[in-house]
Amino acid sequence: MSDILTQLHNGQLLIINSRKRNGLILFKSFHAEFAGPGAAIGGMFDRDCRDILPVGDLSLLKAANDDERQKAYRIRRQWIRLTQQITDNPSPAERVKTILQQFNNYFETETVELLPNDAFALLVGVLPQTVGRIRRTMARS
Repeated sequence: MSDILTQLHNGQLLIINSRKRNGLILFKSFHAEFAGPGAAIGGMFDRDCRDILPVGDLSLLKAANDDERQKAYRIRRQWIRLTQQITDNPSPAERVKTILQQFNNYFETETVELLPNDAFALLVGVLPQTVGRIRRTMARS
């Protein structure tokens, strides 16, 4: 993973393989972003990335041409918009429920269970304890 982080810090542009259920959580100074299948990572946007967390069986590709890069940037923007729509909800509990449901709809349950509370907390702007509480509640229902 340190190789990928080095590539991001160097401004290399990569694309999350759109043919696999995979993605990358990018940890910034005060928040995290999720880049899912088809999304661009790197370039000038992720040089400030402090850490990364792969989701699923991470597969990265290099863009073959400008069209692929443009498409990957559009897809990254869509992933950011999805997360923003979730964070627009004023209720921390609802934000957590929604992000967990989104991840559970897309990834295997075992994959989502391995992701730490801190990662979800930074994605939707809540405390890690809130994520833990909601996870326990959702597991009981």
